[in-house]
Amino acid sequence: MLGKHMSRSAILLGLFALIGTGLVALIFTGTEERIAESERQFMLRNLHAVIKPELHDNDIFHDMITITDPQWLGTKDPVPVFRARKNGQPVALAITPVAPDGYVGPIKILVGITIDGTVLGVRVLSHRETPGLGDGIEEKRSDWVFGFNGRSLSNPEGKGWAVRRDGGQFDQFTGATITPRAIVKAVHNALKFYELNREQLFQKTSLSPAKVHTEVTQEEVNHE
Repeated sequence: MLGKHMSRSAILLGLFALIGTGLVALIFTGTEERIAESERQFMLRNLHAVIKPELHDNDIFHDMITITDPQWLGTKDPVPVFRARKNGQPVALAITPVAPDGYVGPIKILVGITIDGTVLGVRVLSHRETPGLGDGIEEKRSDWVFGFNGRSLSNPEGKGWAVRRDGGQFDQFTGATITPRAIVKAVHNALKFYELNREQLFQKTSLSPAKVHTEVTQEEVNHE
């Protein structure tokens, strides 16, 4: 009798474990899908903030490649590049470089650039800057990032791409220079990267969403 009781208990425990594992997997799958959709909507909102929907007629979120270029994009990780087209013709793109030298840590930004190399808009996607001092880079708290609109490599030229304390044309924040300095440099580098790779960036084959992390090296871009 004792053996039968233990065997029954073991079966019941096994069933509970199996059911528990299934429930955890189901919850994880559902949560993962919700997180992925939330991230997609967040990126789409920012993409449409820097490249207005009326400027293109393609699916900008999926017309995407990734590029690796630590020198100009501020990170060793693959960086997504979203392409905007109208009637099949390139009109703009959005790059997501990193400003590696923020006050607290790296700052991930989004830079919209027209086909002729003019900045359409800039948004900060993520940062860990000190509350208060870092508020100036968030468009909901400050209009500072809108100061990049209409800028290009020739507007301003050379040393103008710096904060005023360094002799440039961009404002810094009261009591905080490191954060705006890092973003100005990252936007400027993104424009340089675009200028060097303009045609190749629009020619590279799009990646499917499942391959968003596939690495495309700078060498591959330069030799297409």
